[in-house]
Amino acid sequence: MWAGLNLTLEDISVPLIRPADDGRTHRSGGYYPLEMMRALSVVWLFAGLRSDEIVRLRVGCARREPSFQATPQSEGRCWMLDVPVHKTGTALAKPIDAVVGEAITAWEKARPNQPSAYDGKTAESVDFLFSYRAKALPRAYLNDGLIPILCRKAGIPRSDARGRISSHRARSTIASQLFNAKDPMTLFELQAWLGHRSPATTQHYVAFNPTRLARAYTEAQYFQRNLRMMNVLIDQQAVKSGATGEPWRYYDLGHGFCSYEFFDQCPHRMACARCNFYLPRQSSQADLIRSKLAWSGCFRKSR
Repeated sequence: MWAGLNLTLEDISVPLIRPADDGRTHRSGGYYPLEMMRALSVVWLFAGLRSDEIVRLRVGCARREPSFQATPQSEGRCWMLDVPVHKTGTALAKPIDAVVGEAITAWEKARPNQPSAYDGKTAESVDFLFSYRAKALPRAYLNDGLIPILCRKAGIPRSDARGRISSHRARSTIASQLFNAKDPMTLFELQAWLGHRSPATTQHYVAFNPTRLARAYTEAQYFQRNLRMMNVLIDQQAVKSGATGEPWRYYDLGHGFCSYEFFDQCPHRMACARCNFYLPRQSSQADLIRSKLAWSGCFRKSR
């Protein structure tokens, strides 16, 4: 991200030598203007698009959204990006960061006039955004040109633990980060933003961060909440008489009573039927315990 946001003319003027399938080597880099390379980098890093969608964006695809309610975080700026017909569905408009819209606008101002080109997906004659000298940007340039330039500037290898960094890496990374953010997108919101037809497809992109999963489980407080909502019956008569060997405290489980004194540490939770400390509600002893509720007192257990 740092490399894409700080791209300079020196970064793209160094030619990159890449091998071709025919055994020869080809030069890439230094051909496209700096404004185009900056816009291309920012779109790849922040827009969450497929490579086919990036190269088929059209002039005028980015626009400000005046109806958006400004917040301190948005600084009053919201942009929308018109994505053309894509792999699994129709065209869509998605919100993007202001830095993406501003980079696209800067390239459109510097973009020379060019004839329209044929879009094989829609059979239309359109003005491609990433086009130079009447030639649309090839999809292979993202992997063979842009990503090597950014990796070289950032000083990182082109491969990591997940494999070779490809044009699809940014899309999958953005999806996981939006899903695991402090105020995350829901699965269906992320589905709409990515342009998926089915949430099942979106699930392949999102990976639960272990920290988020642990935090969500802790905040749920399932066990503590159930303890706080559990009635505890105290047999005051048994306490005052000092009876030994007889239970004096009963936990109301709904379907029966548990007389185990250390109920919160019981390792056999949900297996009460065969436990010697369990009293089913149908038993006469359970009826006797319930009858004492009126005078023995009842309170909520809390930690």
